[in-house]
Amino acid sequence: MSKYKYNKLITILSITIPLAVAILFGYKIPNATPLTFLPPIYASINAFTAVLLIAALWAIKNKKRTLHERLIKTAMLCSAIFLVLYVAYHMTSTSTHYGGEGTLRYIYFFILISHIILSITVVPLVLITFVRALNTDFDKHKKIARIAFPIWLYVAISGVVVYLMISPYYT
Repeated sequence: MSKYKYNKLITILSITIPLAVAILFGYKIPNATPLTFLPPIYASINAFTAVLLIAALWAIKNKKRTLHERLIKTAMLCSAIFLVLYVAYHMTSTSTHYGGEGTLRYIYFFILISHIILSITVVPLVLITFVRALNTDFDKHKKIARIAFPIWLYVAISGVVVYLMISPYYT
C-alpha cells in the first residue's frame, strides 16, 4: 500500500474511531441486559496493554526487533478489544457516577479528562508509528514513537486508575 493510502486510512480511522465511540457511548440498546461484568475485564486488558508496551520498549532497546513487533501488534489488538468491550458496556449499561469527594474527586476528574483527551490523540500517533515501521522508515518511526509511546502508556495506565477509582461506585 502506498504512503498516500496509508495516510488516508490513518486520517479516516483517526476521525472515525473517536466519533464512533462518542456516538455509540450515547446510544443505549433497548431492553439489553447490562454487561456489568465488563469493566474489570477491559481494565485488565488496559493493564495488560501497559505491560506489553513496557516489554516492547525493553525488546527494542535490547535489539529484539521481532519480539518488539509482536508485542506492539498484540498491544494494538488489546487496545482494539478494549474499545469494543468498552463500547459494548456503555451501550448496555448506565454510566456510573464517581462518588468520591474533596481532593480525590479533582484527581479523578483530572485523570479521567486527560485519559479521554489523550486516548483520542494517541490513535493517529500509534497508526503513524506503526505505518512507518511497516514501511521500514525506522528513523521517522523512532521519532514519532518517542511521542506515541508515553501517551499510549499513560492512556493504558490511567484507564486502570480510573477503573480502580470508580469501581466502588458500580451498582
